[in-house]
Amino acid sequence: MSTLRVGLAQLNTTIGDFDGNVRKIADFAARARDAGVDVVSFPELTITGYPPEDLLLRPGFVADGRRALDAAVAACTGLSAVIGFVDADEAGIYNAAAIVHDGRLIATYRKQRLPNYGVFDEMRYFVAGDQAPVFTIGGVAVGVNICEDIWLPGNPCAEQAAAGAKVILNINGSPYHAGKYAERQKMLAQRARDYGAWVCYTNQVGGQDQLVFDGGSMVLDSSGELAARAVMFDEDLLVHDIEVPDAAPAARHTLVSGSRAADRPLVEPRVESAPPFEAEVYQALVTGTRDYLGKTGFSKVLVALSGGIDSSLVAVVAVDAIGAENVVGIGMPSRYSSEGSIKDAQDLADNLGVRFLLVPIEPAHTAYLSMLERPFAELGGGAEGTAEENIQSRIRGNIIMALSNKFGWIVLTTGNKSEFATGYATLYGDMSGGYAVIKDVPKTLVYRLARYRNSVGPVIPESVITKPPSAELKPGQLDQDSLPPYEVLDAIIEEYVEKDRGVAEIIAMGHDEATVKRVVRMIDVNEYKRRQSPPGVKITPKAFGRDRRLPIAHRYRGV
Repeated sequence: MSTLRVGLAQLNTTIGDFDGNVRKIADFAARARDAGVDVVSFPELTITGYPPEDLLLRPGFVADGRRALDAAVAACTGLSAVIGFVDADEAGIYNAAAIVHDGRLIATYRKQRLPNYGVFDEMRYFVAGDQAPVFTIGGVAVGVNICEDIWLPGNPCAEQAAAGAKVILNINGSPYHAGKYAERQKMLAQRARDYGAWVCYTNQVGGQDQLVFDGGSMVLDSSGELAARAVMFDEDLLVHDIEVPDAAPAARHTLVSGSRAADRPLVEPRVESAPPFEAEVYQALVTGTRDYLGKTGFSKVLVALSGGIDSSLVAVVAVDAIGAENVVGIGMPSRYSSEGSIKDAQDLADNLGVRFLLVPIEPAHTAYLSMLERPFAELGGGAEGTAEENIQSRIRGNIIMALSNKFGWIVLTTGNKSEFATGYATLYGDMSGGYAVIKDVPKTLVYRLARYRNSVGPVIPESVITKPPSAELKPGQLDQDSLPPYEVLDAIIEEYVEKDRGVAEIIAMGHDEATVKRVVRMIDVNEYKRRQSPPGVKITPKAFGRDRRLPIAHRYRGV
C-alpha cells in the first residue's frame, strides 16, 4: 500500500488582498509541512479571493494575481501544493489550479465546467479548460479539478479516473445555504463510488458580500464513506492519510513528487460534527456579518431597536460577530410606541451590554404632519393612511443615517425576507442602512433563531418573542392586519420565490386561492424596493439580489 498524507487548508481570503492571501497560504503551508503532509490543497481562486467578479475584467488585477502566485509558490517548500489562481493566455483567462512542489510551479489545471446559474456567472469571465491531467504526488496518482468539475458525473473526473487517478483533489469556493453541507457530502459520495477514487474536497470559509462560505472540507473514501471533515465557519487545516494499493505510475502522468517513507504512523482521522439547523444558520449570519464589516473596514455598527423580534435578533448577531463594545442601539419611540416595546428594547440592550440611545421622534413627527397638512389637503389626499404612517419610519431612517454619517458607523438594517418579499417595509425608512443581516431569513425562522440563541444564553426578552409582531405606526396595529399569518405567508414565498412555482401550482398544494394571488402580487410589484435594499447574508437556496434577478418593468402574470 502507498500512503498519501493530504492537507485540506480551508482559508478565509479577502478579494484583492494579494499580500494577505499569500501570507495565509505561507502560514498554512508551514503548518502542513510540520504535519508531514505530502500535498496541501487550497481553495478555488485562493490568490485573488472568490468571487472577484468584474475585477477579472481588469488586466492589472489578473497580472497582480499572477505575481502573487509566484510568491505563494516560493512559500510552498518541502511539500506539494494545489493553489487556486487566475491563469491567462491569448485566448482569455482561466479559473485555474497551480500544482506546486518544493517551491516550483510544476503544472497548471484549468477548470472545465463553468457554472452560470444562481450566484455564479463564470462564463462572463473565464474560458473553459479542456485537459484532465493526472499527477503522481507522493507516489500516488492524483487528479486535480475545481468545484463544478465534480458536481456532475462525467469529465474531467471520469477521464482522470480512467487514466488511473486513485485520489481526486477538488478545490472549491462553494457558497452556503442552509443544509448545503449535506448536499455536498451526498454528491461527493456518489462521485467517489462512480470512479472508485478517494475524494478530497477543500472549501473556502468566511463571508464575502452577500455570500457565506461554510468550509466543512472533507475526505471520502473510494466507497463514498466520510473519512474526515473539517470544522464549519472557521479556518482549519484537515490532515488525513489515504492508503491506496501500490501501482506503477503511468507514462502519461506528470511526476510531481515521489513516494515518502512508508514507516510513519498514520494520523488519527478527524470528523468534526455538523451543527444543528438553527445553529448552522445562526453561525452563517454571524460569519457573514463579521466578515462584511471587517472586509469593508467598519468597526462599529448602529442598530435601531424597536423592541421587536427582528431588531433584537440583528443586535444579538452583531454582538456575537464584533463584540458588545462595537454595537450601539438606538430607540426612537413615536406617539404610537408602547411602553412595553420601549422597555423590551432597553432590556435587550442591558442584557447584551451595548450602549443604548433614546431619541423620541415626536417633535419631528409633529413638524412633518404640520408641513404636509396643506399640500395633502390641496391635492385631495383624503383620510390619514399609509403615507402618514410611513413618515415615522422615514424620520427614523433620517436619524440613524445622520448618526452613521457623523460617526462613521454602519447601520444594520433589520428587515426579514418575509418583509422584503412583500414590500412590508418603508423605502428610505426602516430599509435604510448598509447591511441587511436577516434579509434572507423568513419571519418564521427569525423566531426559531431567537429561541436557539436564547438556549445558548438568554439575551432576548421573552416578551419580545411572545408578543404579536407590530410596526406600531398607528394605534392597535398588528402585522397580520396587512399580511397573512407568517406560517402561511412564508410557505407561499418559499414556493414562489425559491422554487419558482406558479400560482396554480401553489393553489393546488392546498393554499387559499385569494391569499396566493394576493401574496404573489405583493412580491411582483415590490421588486423596485428590493433593488434599493442593502446587501444581506444569503442563507436560502434562492436569495433576493444575487440569485433571483427579475425585471422591474414587466407585465407577465402567468399562473
